Amino acid sequence: MAALSFSPQIHQLTKPKPKPKLKLKAGWRYKPKATLSFQTPASSSTFSDPFVLQLAESLEDSIPPTSSQSPLQSLRDLSSQSLLSTPWPTRKDEDFRFTDTSLIRHSQIIPISTPPQQDQLLGISKDTHLPNLAIVDGFVVDSISNLSNLPNGVFVGSLLGSSLEGIIKRVCEFVGDFKWGDLFWAINGLGAPDVAVVYVPENCKVENPVHLRYFQVEGSKKGSNKFPVSNPRVIVVVEKGAEVEIVEEFVGKEGDDRSYWVNPVLEVVIGEGAKVRHSYVQRQSLSSAHIKWTSVRQESASTYKLVEISTGGKLSRHNLHVQQFGPDTVTELSTFHLSISDQTQDLHSRLVFDHPRGYSRQLHKCIVAHSLGQAVFDGNVKVNRYAQQTDAGQLTRSLLLEPRATVNVKPNLQIIADDVKCSHGAAISDLEESQLFYFLARGIDLETAKRALVFSFGAEVIVELSDPCLQNQAKLHVKQMLELTAKG
Repeated sequence: MAALSFSPQIHQLTKPKPKPKLKLKAGWRYKPKATLSFQTPASSSTFSDPFVLQLAESLEDSIPPTSSQSPLQSLRDLSSQSLLSTPWPTRKDEDFRFTDTSLIRHSQIIPISTPPQQDQLLGISKDTHLPNLAIVDGFVVDSISNLSNLPNGVFVGSLLGSSLEGIIKRVCEFVGDFKWGDLFWAINGLGAPDVAVVYVPENCKVENPVHLRYFQVEGSKKGSNKFPVSNPRVIVVVEKGAEVEIVEEFVGKEGDDRSYWVNPVLEVVIGEGAKVRHSYVQRQSLSSAHIKWTSVRQESASTYKLVEISTGGKLSRHNLHVQQFGPDTVTELSTFHLSISDQTQDLHSRLVFDHPRGYSRQLHKCIVAHSLGQAVFDGNVKVNRYAQQTDAGQLTRSLLLEPRATVNVKPNLQIIADDVKCSHGAAISDLEESQLFYFLARGIDLETAKRALVFSFGAEVIVELSDPCLQNQAKLHVKQMLELTAKG
């Protein structure tokens, strides 16, 4: 890994002007080929992106009505205010310099307004041995969920459907409390029909992983300009000294080539000394868009471990933000992305250390196996002034199997503290001749050698999945995708 060199620097920030506290329903309306106007006092600002405004209005019209006392209402109000002044990202924005979102921007976005019907659920597999919650088109569906064998005090289910006032009150302290989201975060906050909750009480250890299964039944034919959008939202609150593993699986049907947009948000609050293991597997339609936010809040002496396997989506982006709220935290991130067609696989991660003795390790690996495929890694580790004795390591490795395959990597360390041990490294290559020669010298043909080397490159991350069934499924799926590439 490359040695670290840095220049401590503090950038002066300008405090933004306060935004007017307005709801979209208050009078904003988008009229094609007409002028945007809003009848408010002259001090209000003019909105600059009609597409976002039209999307926000359609989201507001699609969500089920809630009372002013609903736990979701404040989240929706804040999200609508944010959307009033947030333009759609373009390649001119630094965070989207290598990520083209025109697949969504040039489509007709159709918010999904009603829960799935029973006949639409018939093809959904219930094949899981874990306690599981099904989320279909953003809606929590109890009829195909199984939440038996959970310890006393553990709650998994719908926020709006729960009658446990104590848990609701506790969870609502954190819903939407993260301040670093972007446009897609706000779209989810406005369009989420419900919030799925995983609550683990103090000092409780959940033996079996909690399996969150995401399905998309609404979709358009491949090549259609219509994009149904769902906004699943989940919050995980793990109290002091508790332990749990969360498995998120975004599933696509075999041979599924439908067009849709899934825009999920996961918020994780990890109490003092608590431990959370997080497995995230994404294998949705190769014609879909998948833009995910994961925001993690770590209290002192807590542990967060993520293993991510992402192979689906024509446009797939994971925004990962981990914030330290106390000393002695441990953060471990392992991700593997695979692009076998004209896909974009994107990871934007940000780790923020504000307290002493934080520890982090990040491994990002990707394979681009198509001449029009692309991978993006933008990893930022920020060590602020009081985060002394921080130990942070970051490594990204990319394997390009086609001449015009593209990867853009940007490992980034921002360090203000002066007593730290931090490093990062990046490697981009094709298969090494010496490794192929090793196989050939032992009588193994070239194609078999290539398949073995390519698969083992990603298997380093796949084997980190703790559930054996999920790990075997991921291995089989990756092998099948690589075989398709070889045949193509």
